[in-house]
Parts: sequence; structure tokens; C-alpha cells
Amino acid sequence: MNLSSTFIRRPVATALLMVGVLLAGLIGYRSLPISALPEVDYPTLQVYTEYPGAGPDVTANTLTAPLERQLGQIAGLERMRSSSANGASVITLQFGLSTSLEEVEQEVQAAINAARARLPDDLPYPPVYSKVNPADTAVLTLAMTSDVLPLTQVQALAETRISQKISQMSGVGLVTVSGGHRPAVRVTVDTRQLASHGLTLADVEAALTAANVNLPKGTIDGPTVAYAIGANDQLVGPEEYASLVLAWHDGAPLYLREVAQIATGAEDTRQAAYANDTPAILISIQRQPGANVIRTVDGIRAALPSLSAALPSSVRLQILSDRTETIRASVHDVQVELLIAIVLVVAVIWVFLRNWPATIIPGITVPLSLLGTVAIIYGLGFSLNNLTLMALTVATGFLVDDAIVMIENISRHMAMGKSRMQAALEGAGQVGFTIVSLSAALIAVMIPLLFMGDVVGRLFREFAVTLSVAIVVSAGVTLTLVPMLCARVLKPEAEHDEAGFFVRLERGYARLLDRLMQRRAAVMLAVAGATVLTLALLWALPKGLFPVQDTGMLQGALQVDAHSAFSRIQEREQAAARLVAADSAVENVSISAGVSQTNTALGTVPMLVRLKAGKDTSATVIKRLADKAQRAGMVLHLRPVQDLTLDTQSSSMPYAAGLESTDRGLLAEWTSKLMAAMRADPAFSAVDSQAARRGLQARLDVDRVAASRLGVNMRSIDDTLYAAFGQNQVSTIYTDLSQYHVVLAAKGGLQDIRDVLQRIHVPGTNGTPVLLAALATIDAGDAPVSFERQGQFPYADIGFDLADGVTLGDAVKRLDSIAKDIGLPAAVTLHLEGAAGSLGGAMSGQAILMLAAVLVVYLVLGMLYESFIHPLTILSTLPSAVLGALAALMLSGSQFDVIGTIGVVLLVGMVMKNAIMMIDFALELERDHSLDGTEAIKRACEQRFRPILMTTLAALLGAVPLAFGSGMGAELRHPLGLAIIGGLIVSQLLTLFSTPVIYLLLRPAEQALAKRI
Repeated sequence: MNLSSTFIRRPVATALLMVGVLLAGLIGYRSLPISALPEVDYPTLQVYTEYPGAGPDVTANTLTAPLERQLGQIAGLERMRSSSANGASVITLQFGLSTSLEEVEQEVQAAINAARARLPDDLPYPPVYSKVNPADTAVLTLAMTSDVLPLTQVQALAETRISQKISQMSGVGLVTVSGGHRPAVRVTVDTRQLASHGLTLADVEAALTAANVNLPKGTIDGPTVAYAIGANDQLVGPEEYASLVLAWHDGAPLYLREVAQIATGAEDTRQAAYANDTPAILISIQRQPGANVIRTVDGIRAALPSLSAALPSSVRLQILSDRTETIRASVHDVQVELLIAIVLVVAVIWVFLRNWPATIIPGITVPLSLLGTVAIIYGLGFSLNNLTLMALTVATGFLVDDAIVMIENISRHMAMGKSRMQAALEGAGQVGFTIVSLSAALIAVMIPLLFMGDVVGRLFREFAVTLSVAIVVSAGVTLTLVPMLCARVLKPEAEHDEAGFFVRLERGYARLLDRLMQRRAAVMLAVAGATVLTLALLWALPKGLFPVQDTGMLQGALQVDAHSAFSRIQEREQAAARLVAADSAVENVSISAGVSQTNTALGTVPMLVRLKAGKDTSATVIKRLADKAQRAGMVLHLRPVQDLTLDTQSSSMPYAAGLESTDRGLLAEWTSKLMAAMRADPAFSAVDSQAARRGLQARLDVDRVAASRLGVNMRSIDDTLYAAFGQNQVSTIYTDLSQYHVVLAAKGGLQDIRDVLQRIHVPGTNGTPVLLAALATIDAGDAPVSFERQGQFPYADIGFDLADGVTLGDAVKRLDSIAKDIGLPAAVTLHLEGAAGSLGGAMSGQAILMLAAVLVVYLVLGMLYESFIHPLTILSTLPSAVLGALAALMLSGSQFDVIGTIGVVLLVGMVMKNAIMMIDFALELERDHSLDGTEAIKRACEQRFRPILMTTLAALLGAVPLAFGSGMGAELRHPLGLAIIGGLIVSQLLTLFSTPVIYLLLRPAEQALAKRI
């Protein structure tokens, strides 16, 4: 059956069909959304509860625990992590990949509602959830500054005019306003002066609460009209609070201003942010899991001009970082690499054939096949991202292969003296089955990729589908358009120059093939040696998950002592911002100190750095900044922002592990031991743990008998301490646009923690002030700065970075070894998180993936050839291909990761094409020309030598831009290109001789089996 004959005889219909493919492809290309990678994020939500002044133990017991008990009952929940820190509780919920966020968020809200009855009554804000992965870097960071307005007013503008509008936009998961300058009326009381009037902080709090109210008052109905009742019951400005009467003494009022300073200030004085080295209000925007980054940011940027216009002229709104800039640059680089690949493969045809029509035909069919593929993947809902473009780039070698096989065979028939039409009909009919076989074998290789599990499998599904679609479209174009064009424009090949390079190369190959076919043992020994060497390299090559990309953005943190006063932290923060911003490769930097929804680590000051384009690499900048910070007495951890994150917790370290136990004391002990052992191991360049950090704690020891005698209870002591030092939000001021708080605090200036006992008075019998020193002592100690839990059990996270030359696979082995060496007890469980946790599954998945690819290909080839033996001949090409791929990765200093594995799997299909062309032609010669096996395979090898060389070189050159590209994020593509190039070179050198030998060795078994069947 000739699949091409109808299309050859109907050129108009064929041409119009291809025009339709062209138009569909152009429309699809213009409509495809752009993204860094396929959107395959884990569905993740974050529940945040704010409780100012509460310590980690209080937030853990009163906020986190009640919420966890309700949230843990939600169906489909795979992981629940929580962090309870000073003034905040953050719970991260990760669901299965098949879970819909829209459905599960209703259950999350219901769980929050169910837990509210068990939460403290004085929470200033109810728990809120956000559809966001906290480990995902902000897609857009804005900074608001002003030389005229105070930052309190700037933050008010940020919250009322900017963040609320952005939060409503499609794809936005969380908008964080940092800088800690939410406006408030701050009442700072001189407690000694207050006590001299017989009052305590409880009296001030009661007065403030009673004086500022905004309650319904009803309506007065008169005979003819009705009056809504209003009153001056709300105090708004500092001057109004200053005139508040606290008490009367001897007929004279005691005003609040006499015992306190009242001013407009920041609600939380333990927050600060900088844009470069300028105090600023930062607006960090994170996308929802699964939302397209480009669409989300484009929507925000389109709205920024109108949002900026609503701000006073003295307020500047600037973009500090935009992840889409690097994503667009990366996608553009891959598009350029795709064009280079097309040019290179077409150039290969010209070099080999020196025939313009034979060169122009693939020059038309390859772009047409790519556009046809684009049209289909648009219909499938894919995006134009690094992986789909990588698939299209790799596909150029496949696509031109089909055209080369068809054109070369038709040219051979024309060289026999046949007309164009006859040569096209007979040549296309002869190789039609070969092209179908090639395409089926290649698609079979993709099948295991389509069924890979977890997020990595989802990630590469678009890659596999895109490549499979390209193969199918290419086969269709090759069987329709190519022979039709050949029948009308192809010219006979010029007579080969007997001294020409390719003629001499073909003759040299034929002579060497003759010799080696007579030395089959030597050939098989070489095949066996290649197999053994492949297994050795597979064992020895360092393992990893994904290459580290240089995306032009860095994230990390400044590490400070958790017990440092916030003024000291702020000084270090500004110094670090100034140091980083001064670097010649840095465009700008944003840094924010203080506990927030995105950072519960008190000693960690998150930082985001945007690098200048075309300057130093990320690795160079990171090392330089770390050295500068060290010389300045600072600890700075930075790492490149990655397009793919497998973590669910933000961290300054690129990799994470953790310990879990039901005994928090035992957990703390072994966390310290494990971290000490890791720090002593040269494989780890940095080790850190939020759970292991200890801060200073002033512990009050109350004499309960003395307290009872003086009429003091523990509740009044706690309330007084909270009013003095907890930034207690005692009242709310309502305005047209927002709500602000009245914050009560004691006057600072303490030189020693024992001064607390001499300054603070608590209400005793009949409200009489009692000096705290009369009933308590105070001592300093240490305490955790946060409590971490996973699945409601105590958990200690351990972040780490790797020393130069150490791969993630090496580090995981060392970590397991260290845990055994220190005798980690069974009651403490070691977990690997994020990329480190996914590595084990990926490594076992790599072996399964390669074996599955081989098995599926064997099944498909067996069905195509109706043979159990011929597929083995074709599959014998694999060891040499894998050897070449692994050798190329080793020589380039690369690790064997998921991308390299995909390259090896693709090689399975690529190198089989050569064997298929040989075997197909040999079987045809045996069947139609009654040649014996030796002569048939020898002639098949000689006649297929040139197309095999052409297709291999085309595929190799198509991978060159991937292997040696230097654009944004090119590191992700390098292993794929290197594996393909190395595999094709080694495979070409060996299989041109091993395939015919193995064919002859297995031929008797094939004949014997055929007789029995």
C-alpha cells in the first residue's frame, strides 16, 4: 500500500492542506501563553494568624494547635507544616496534584471557622488563608518611597490604593506589604509616673477602650422627622487621645498626656524594609499555584500606571524585581536556539546533497511540521515554555530525518533513470513503512515519559507530548508534501566525483565493514566492553535532580542573632542592603526584617537581589557578596532563583532535611548533634535550622503566696506585661478607607531586665498599684524562637548548601551516613525535603524510565516486524548511545540528573532509527531480490550509509544550541544537548559496524523461530 500516491497525484489539494497547517500554526504561535515551565505546582494554601506580642509557645498552643486539629481533617491533604513564632502562626497545607484549589479552599475556610471558638478572644485579626506556595519567589516586587511623607502614610497608601487592587487580579495568590509601618496611634506610658498617681497600665487600657468606641446608637423618631443619632464617641488623632482624662484627683483631671507620650507611629516597631539602602514599603506579589506567571504579571503591570496616578506626586512606586523579564529572556533564547537548529540541519542537507531543490524541500517541511505541532499543543492547552521549546528544538533533528529518508530514496530512484513522478511514487512507497516504523519507535520511547508520576512527571508530560506530536506531524508531512514536491521540483543528483569526499568516505566505510564482518568476535567484544563501561559510568557519575539555573535573580537572607535587639537588626539590615547594592553586578536589592506571613524566622532577614543583564554569573556574584559580607562581620546566604521549586517552605538554603519526633526535648538534642556533624563534614558549605535557633528569654518567677496576699492574680500580671511590652492593640480607629489601632506600650530605656521589676506595677487589692518586685524575681535564659511541626508532631527543619564540586546525590549519601554514624535513634526520624527528598524517587524513576522505554520500544518493534528477534538487533545500539551520553556529561563536569535521563531516553529513539533503516532495507533485499543475509545487510549498510550519516549529523547539530547555549537559564538545557551529542557520536562510530554483525549472529535464531511460528 502506497500511503503517498494520492497526495503525489493531487498537488493542489496537498498544497492547500499544508497552507491550512501553516495558518493554524501561526495562529497557535501567536496565541500560546508564555511561561518558564509547565504549570505543575502542588496545590498549596497557607493559613496565617497574627497575635502581636505572643511568644512562640503561646502561638503554638493557642493558635496553631486548634487550627491544625481542624485543618488536618481535610480530605486530600498530603502534608501540613506549621511554624509558630513571635506574634504569628503560619500553617502550610499541601494537597495532591489532582486536587482543585477552588474546591479545597471552601473546606479550609470551614475548618478555620470551626476552630475559631478555641482561639483567643483578643485576636486583632482572624486567621486568613492564601492560595500561595511560601517557597515560591515573588513574581513582582514593588517599592514605595517618599522624601516628603512619613512611611506610616506611605504604608497606608500601599494598603488602601495598591495592595487591595492587586489582590483582586487574576492569578495573584498573596500580596505582602512589608516594612512594618502600618499607621497607629502609639501611647507610650511612663509607668513610674503613672504609679505615682495610683494607676496601672490596666487603668490606661480600660480608659482607652472606653473612650474610643464606634457603636450603633439608634434613631430618634419625632412627630414629623427622624434623626439618626451620632456622637463624638470616637477618638482619631493623637491630640484627641492626649486630652483623655484618666482620673480625677482633688477635683483636678489627670490627662493621658501627663503620664504618656502620644504620637502617630508604626503599629509594629519590629518591622523594617529597604529598597537598596533606602527605607521603603515593599509590596511582594506571589502567584497562585498553577497560575501563569506572564499573564499574572502582565495584568499587574498594565494596572500600575492607573494605580500610580492615584498616589500623591511625592510618592514613588518602582518595580524592584520582575521574574517575567528573565522568563521572557529565557524563552527568547530557546527560540533563537530553535532557529539555529533549523538552519544547521538544513545546512547539513546542502553539504551532503549539493542540490538546491533537495535542500529547499526540508527547509519548507521542517518549519511547517513545527508550526503544525504548535497548532496542536495550543489546542491541548500547553504554553510556550522552556520544555516545549526544548522539545521542538530536539524535534528538528527528527523532522529532517524523515525528509532525508524520503528525498534520498526518491533521488536514488531518479538516478536509475526514472522520471520524477515514477521515482516519487516508487520511492515513497518503498520507504513509507520505514517512516511509519521510525515514527512509531520514537513515539514508543515517549510513552514512559507520559506516565511518569509526581510533579516531575507532570513537568515533562508537555515535553513528551510536544515531541510525540511533532513526530506524528512530521511523518504526515513527509508522506504527503515531500514526495509531492519531489515529483515536481527535485533534480537528479549530479554524478559523484570519484575523488569526492563522500564517495571516498563511503568506500572507506565499505572496506572497513568487510573486514569487521569477518571479525565478529572483536565487534561483539567491543559491544560487551561498551555495555560494561556504560554500567560503570552509570554507577560512578554524580547524581542530581535538576541543574541549577542562572536566572539573573538571587534570593536568600542575612543571618543575625535571634536575641539581637531590633534596632541592632535594623542596622545590620541596612548595612547588608548597602553592601549588596554597591556591587557592580547588582541592579537593585530588597530586604525586609521582622516576622511576617512569608518569614517566621526571627534571626533571618530575607533578601531578593536583581542582577544586571550581561554582567557576572550568579555563582560569581554570590561568592563575591559572601566574601564581602564575611569581611564586614555578616553572614549572608544567597542562591539563584529557580523556575522550578519543589519546596513548601521558604528558606535561605537551597536544600532541606528535617527531623521528626514526638519528644521535643529529644528532637532538640539530636538536631544539634546532626547539625554539628554536618558542619564538620566538608560536603556541606553551610548548615542552618530555624528550629535550632535560641533566643534570650526573661523568665518571671512569681511568688504566688505573696501575690495572693497583695490581691494580685496571674491574669493581671500577664495582662500588665502584655500591655507594657506586647505592642498591645487596645482599641480600633475606624476611617472611611481603613481601620487603625491604638497601641499601648511602656516607656523603653531598660538597661537590665531586672529594671522591669522596678518599673512595672500591677493592680492589687482595690486596684492599688503593686510593684512587681514585691512579688516576683526575674532571670535570663534561652528559649526557642519558633516551634515547628509537621503533621502535628514536633519537627526541626535543617537547611544546607553544598561545597563546590559536591552534587546533591553525594550530599544525600553523606547525610544518611552521618545519621548512622552519630547513632540517630529510632524515635527520631530523618526526612529529606524538597529537591533532596525528590532525588531518591527520581533516581529510582530514572532506571525504571529507561527500562520502560526499552521494553515499550521492543513491544512496538516486535509488532511492526512480526518478529521477536529483529527488535533485539535494533536495541543492541543502546549501550553505545548511553555510554556516549554519560561520557559527555562526565567530561563536561555535569551530573546525571532528570534532564540527562530524558536525553538518554531520547537517544533510545534516535540511534534506533539508524538500525531500523539498515534492517528494513536488508529485509527488503532478502525478500524482493533473493539476496542472502550477509550480502543483504552489507548492501543495506552501504546504501543507507549516507542517509544515516546525514540524519545523525542533523540530529547532532540540532542539539548543539541546547548543549552550548549561554542565554538566561541555559543550564537547564545543557545536559539534554550534551547527552544527545555524546550519545550520537559514540553510537555512530560503533553501531555502523555492530548492527550488521549482530543482525547476522541473530539471523539463525530468527529463521528457526519463524519456522516454528
